[in-house]
Amino acid sequence: MATPYFEEQRKFFQLNNKVREYAVHTSKVHSVAWNCDGKRLASGSFDKSVFTFVLDRDRLNKDYTFRGHTDSVDQLCWHPTNPDLLVTASGDKTVRIWDARTRKSVSTVNTKGENINICWSPDGQTIAVGNKEDLVTFIDVKTHKFKAEEQFKFEVNEISWDNSGLLFFLTSGQGSIHIWSYPDLKSEYMLCAHPANCICIEFDPTGRYFATGSADALVSLWDLSELVCLRTFSRLDWPVRTLSFSYDGQMLASASEDLLIDIAEVDTGEKIADIPCESPTFTVAWHPKRHILAFACDDKDKYERDRDAGTVKLFGLPDSRD
Repeated sequence: MATPYFEEQRKFFQLNNKVREYAVHTSKVHSVAWNCDGKRLASGSFDKSVFTFVLDRDRLNKDYTFRGHTDSVDQLCWHPTNPDLLVTASGDKTVRIWDARTRKSVSTVNTKGENINICWSPDGQTIAVGNKEDLVTFIDVKTHKFKAEEQFKFEVNEISWDNSGLLFFLTSGQGSIHIWSYPDLKSEYMLCAHPANCICIEFDPTGRYFATGSADALVSLWDLSELVCLRTFSRLDWPVRTLSFSYDGQMLASASEDLLIDIAEVDTGEKIADIPCESPTFTVAWHPKRHILAFACDDKDKYERDRDAGTVKLFGLPDSRD
């Protein structure tokens, strides 16, 4: 029996299924993220740049290109409560904090390796960055100095605090989820989540759940208080690279090399909608206040097939003709 929420959202996406595309980068887009008030979207690319957009009702207006990194921008995230600050992790061995309002680089922090993942603590005071050598460094946002660092003996894929900021989660190449206390960084739990590489992790905004995506093509949904797996989502056929919960915590978008993005109802696992894609998807991000999804794929230029398109896309817009 379909839930009222399921029926309501399925009808919504039947009427709001338009995808807008914005070609802003010269190479593939690795990461997209909304700021806390949903007025800005940022994208980071292999072309070493960071681009910001301003959302105006149902369209993104191009805002600014931040340059300064000398290698690929692999991941970015916004400050949890300040809508102007974002941070980027790059292969150039730096972390950069940017101010979208003043359009300036606030700080460049030199790190020990090529950075591939980054997250901001819920209180906004700490940034954690992981590099290719599985070293995770904790940076004080005020002083831009290292607070702590932890060298792991396993492959670290993605890192994140829970919503309370008291636990720090890492997904591993062995398929496990490692949970550490914060700030004292003591190992608390290890969950055997998947038989294959556990790639990504995402926390539900309401604090009930978290989800992981794996190379076994499964998404698993976990109860955060009990640390038990509630259900798995198995509609994708390829390793799950990216996940995002909707602002109400009731929808989960997941994507991979499959030529679609799956949108599931969290409480039942049923498919509400999917978004057809022409190429593998690298990154998805739900808007923090609306049911619109930003994403980016490994698209090629329409006229030069060997060149990346560098496109950012928006789904969930009214299906009205321009």
